[in-house]
Amino acid sequence: MRPNQLADFRVPSDAFLHPDGERVVFVVTQMDLEEDEYVRQLWIWDGTSTRELTSGRSDFSPRWSPDGTRLAFLRKGTDDDAQPQLSIMPVDGGEAEVITDFPLGISQLEWSPDGSKIALVASEYLEEIDDEDERKRRPRRITHPSFRFDNIGWTYDKRSHIWIHDVATSTTEQLTSGEFSEASVAWHPDGQQLTFESSVLDERWVKPFNQIFTVSVGSDSDPQAVTEPGDWSWSGYSPEGVLYAIGFVTDTISLRPTQLHRIDSDGTVDQLTDLDRNLMPGHPPGPLAGPRFVEHGMTCVLEDRGEQRVIAIDHDGNLSDVVGGKRLITGWDPNPDNGSAVFTASSPMQPGEVYLWDGENETQISSLNDAFLAEASLVMPEEFTYESDGHEIHGWVFLPDGDAKVPLLFNIHGGPAAQYGWGFFDEFQVYVGAGYGVVATNPRGSSGYGYDHVVTPCGRWGEDVPPDMLDLMSAPREAGKQFDRLDLSNMGIMGGSYGGLSTAMITSMDQSYRSAVAERGVYNWVSMAGTSDIPFFMELYLGTDMPHGAEELWKASPLARAHTITTPTLVIHSETDFRCPVEQGQQFFSMLYHSGIDAELLLFPTGEGHELSRSGSPKHRVERFAAILAWHAAHLMDGASV
Repeated sequence: MRPNQLADFRVPSDAFLHPDGERVVFVVTQMDLEEDEYVRQLWIWDGTSTRELTSGRSDFSPRWSPDGTRLAFLRKGTDDDAQPQLSIMPVDGGEAEVITDFPLGISQLEWSPDGSKIALVASEYLEEIDDEDERKRRPRRITHPSFRFDNIGWTYDKRSHIWIHDVATSTTEQLTSGEFSEASVAWHPDGQQLTFESSVLDERWVKPFNQIFTVSVGSDSDPQAVTEPGDWSWSGYSPEGVLYAIGFVTDTISLRPTQLHRIDSDGTVDQLTDLDRNLMPGHPPGPLAGPRFVEHGMTCVLEDRGEQRVIAIDHDGNLSDVVGGKRLITGWDPNPDNGSAVFTASSPMQPGEVYLWDGENETQISSLNDAFLAEASLVMPEEFTYESDGHEIHGWVFLPDGDAKVPLLFNIHGGPAAQYGWGFFDEFQVYVGAGYGVVATNPRGSSGYGYDHVVTPCGRWGEDVPPDMLDLMSAPREAGKQFDRLDLSNMGIMGGSYGGLSTAMITSMDQSYRSAVAERGVYNWVSMAGTSDIPFFMELYLGTDMPHGAEELWKASPLARAHTITTPTLVIHSETDFRCPVEQGQQFFSMLYHSGIDAELLLFPTGEGHELSRSGSPKHRVERFAAILAWHAAHLMDGASV
């Protein structure tokens, strides 16, 4: 695969069954390099074939009306300042009509059970200023430390609230208001009540705890909290009107796997599961990774050992497997009446397709990527495991065609509570296409392998050799023992976010790498504590914070040991990275430069954030690949072109 082929593949998402159980609507996303944008359109399976349903440049979040006659979705216009708005179209023919005009747009829509209303989540400014140029000119008055969020922008002066759109009258009225934001709405079957998530704690800016609430529709009653504060990620009603939620009550930041709970009408909250894996993983995030109700319970996507599979959970919390395999199921929508479902999935050699499942067998109903697969020469990885410090570590190796030795390029994921797995990843395919043997592992700290595995690094990055770094430092050589084409004398290392931190840490302890790319990483925890949009992260992973923890934070910082690095290093960062702010990359580059190391800083301009490699400007994503390949080629392939 070549970098310019980023625009050749399509990714399906949000696949929903029509109430008739036969038709399917889904979103197809594809990059347009010439226009430097992502094109998102709705497609339909009509029972025989798939075709484009809408022609907008940014149509997404489709939802069938309960009677199946209309389709609601979000449409973003083509103007630079356009925001997603509610649109409705007749299913059997006719143009879509844009219904709303919220200045900051809509983030969620859900039909009421009888189809007469649509619940919307929309943002609004706290202060009314008619002139947007004047709003941008004025200084920002900040009263709490979490005043911006990566890939969203400034949040200190905005709140998200619930609105109710009446379909018959085409009027929209605000249901909730005030200082707190609401998210993730779901209807009660009687259409008289909604559930949602919100954080109303005074310290919500630094302690990310929320609660599940309910609110009556069409009345002046205030929302009612139905859980204590904790880590809650989903709530929804069963067809019988029973409220369920995923999360747990806590006042301590942790990495505990969230569990399914039933919330009874008397306020009793019963935990139904005791899982050591994550329900509804956030990679990618979306409504169809969460629970979907079926007869005798619900189904949900579960993250496990590099896979994402679907499990069933009955009303008593008993589990059973439904659909899985060596792939990532990225969305799942069952028909509660007959046991069938539609789902989207990707695998290492498949960016994604849409499938129907009849209760036993599955049928692929889309062919979005046939042309891409015929041209891209993708590679299937080989799985391997190795022992590190008495623990089994799981990983993959991608090898180019042929029998010759190849330079080894070691990739480290972000998080660290994330995982590499059995899904399509353009990074690995581009690097193996350039002639590298790619090694990728899930060290301790990764998700998908249980609580003990994911919490191992917490509080230990100040050690001489932290346990996760021990796992990572062993990985290339362990892979080399099992795959003799990997050239251990010609190794490069790279990673983003936690992977950037790890790249800096490892090259400070292991001088055998000939090339390094450290991207959007954390290099100085002391300054990170005062600049990141997730200020709770230091307490979670380091067990301390500023000001009392300055010594421990510095000791855990890659910058504290960066003076021992000798590996030529390309540092990549983005000016609008609010997660690991740009000062992190500047400090690391400056340290390398003053130490006389061959180093460069590739800085992407304002507008690009922490998610550049995954959702940044298409042109910037291609330029990023070009810079990475050129850097590694200069140091691992003796300057050969790639």
